[in-house]
Amino acid sequence: MNDERRILLLSTSTVHGSGFLEYCTQEIADHFEGCGTILFVPYASPGGLTYDEYTDLVACRFAAIDVNVEGIHSQPDPDLAVREAEGLFIGGGNTFLLLRELYRHELLGTIRSIVERGTPYMGSSAGSNVAGLTIGTTNDMPIVHTPSFDALGLVPFNLNPHYLDPDPGSTHMGETRQTRILEFHVQNTEPVIGLREGAWLRVTGPAMQLKGTSGARLFRRDQEPEELAAGSDLSAMLEGTSR
Repeated sequence: MNDERRILLLSTSTVHGSGFLEYCTQEIADHFEGCGTILFVPYASPGGLTYDEYTDLVACRFAAIDVNVEGIHSQPDPDLAVREAEGLFIGGGNTFLLLRELYRHELLGTIRSIVERGTPYMGSSAGSNVAGLTIGTTNDMPIVHTPSFDALGLVPFNLNPHYLDPDPGSTHMGETRQTRILEFHVQNTEPVIGLREGAWLRVTGPAMQLKGTSGARLFRRDQEPEELAAGSDLSAMLEGTSR
């Protein structure tokens, strides 16, 4: 990837006690500065909201920062809409459903190309998952088949949005998020960043910073998990191999 990339990856769209995207409104405004209209991709919606309803929700929030929103589903040519977009936001929902639709519309290569030339990309939850190398560390159930787990590869690692730390006082006997990621590393080598609620990654050219209030955890194969504090400079992680 070149030094023009502008990527904002949110763990979630909503944190406790605030409305949709309210907790990071200023960050979003800074990220999409200069954009009059952005293209929204609602493909991750599993049915709780229609594409129109999801797009309206996003449009209401973006109106607060004077940015218009168009839904990709309303465009006659989705590929052309991506190519001409001033900015792109892929929302949350089900990651498998989202990736299947991106493959079905043959958009992965087009999205990579516009991000490489500097078009700002924002993902939330599932939209952050697909920005990684694969979707192998999503929390979502595979409600549909995808042609591949390979994702956009905008960053050279995987993500686990909504990361939850193990609760030492819990009586739950099932696997924790940490256990699941360690299981992933038995079979796979991609680094994984577990983004807690309220955390996000901001990529500007060759620089990447962890922002928000809650921090994250970095998992590497055959290494102990590493705690990442808010404000950490993670630029070195962009030096890996992306798609």
